[in-house]
Amino acid sequence: MNEEDENLKVREFTLSVLTEDKSGLLNLLTIIFTRRNLNISSLNVSNSEVRGVSRFTIVTQTSKDMVGKVVKQIRKLVDVLGAFVYEEDQIFYQEIALYKVPTQAFLEGNRIEDLVRNSGARILVIEKDHIIIEKTGHSNETHELYKKLEPFGLLEFVRSGRVAISKSKRKTEAYIKELEASESNKLSIKDF
Repeated sequence: MNEEDENLKVREFTLSVLTEDKSGLLNLLTIIFTRRNLNISSLNVSNSEVRGVSRFTIVTQTSKDMVGKVVKQIRKLVDVLGAFVYEEDQIFYQEIALYKVPTQAFLEGNRIEDLVRNSGARILVIEKDHIIIEKTGHSNETHELYKKLEPFGLLEFVRSGRVAISKSKRKTEAYIKELEASESNKLSIKDF
């Protein structure tokens, strides 16, 4: 496959967007995706290690060319300090899933307990009428446990957005300080 074909191939990308901790940014970010008819398959927002700086972790499936355009547009937003795009091999990531299963399923033998244990999950809460199971992993792993728990009368299921951290040596605090000292206000992740 030549480079041009590779840049047009649809695949999964994780965006890490550092922003000032201000309201309204989520709307501005989602508008950028909506205008390009791109779906956000996972979204997580949290504080970063730098006071007053939030980190948006956004997962989307698109081409390398399109994700480049999206990141370029995101970087133009006033309260955005930095926006970086990663492919799967450039990050460490996890998701968390919670499953609500009727307590009755556990009274019918050790099968479901073995299933939970063998899946690397754990029992989080035991109530009179239901049990909450927690599983951390990649979406394919949490979905696999979902399929296995379905026959036991799965009552509810929820999965978080992706939480990701880059494999790069870049330190957010150093990046922010360099950004503050920069005249151009446009640093590249390659600098860190």
